[in-house]
Amino acid sequence: MQTAKDLLTKTAGLVGGDREKTHGDKVENFDNIAGLWNAYLANMSMELASGLTGSQVADMMELMKIARRQTGTFNPDDYVDGAGYAAVAFECKVAQEDMDKPFQVTMGDSDKVQPLDRGKGKNIPAE
Repeated sequence: MQTAKDLLTKTAGLVGGDREKTHGDKVENFDNIAGLWNAYLANMSMELASGLTGSQVADMMELMKIARRQTGTFNPDDYVDGAGYAAVAFECKVAQEDMDKPFQVTMGDSDKVQPLDRGKGKNIPAE
């Protein structure tokens, strides 16, 4: 593994492959980590009342990999894992953005604004 392309090809295989089979859905996993880190951090400081998001957890995990690069010997996995965490942060952020869009305008028989069924992309019938 010598090029950025090699690194990203390996990362793509890991992020969407066996690790998902081993650790489960990455968005759910990072949201679970956020919940655990929030509880831990709440014991340390009440300043974090809004809590962490899954994408912030992935950002922090990427920072952990960056910190590892600064000490010890060269380890290519630190770069692969860092790129993987950046990709997971992106996917978590996209999922969060989708959750923040509660309404979808659809034109049809009713011509009404219909709430979006969060996470499934299906419309809920307008009342």
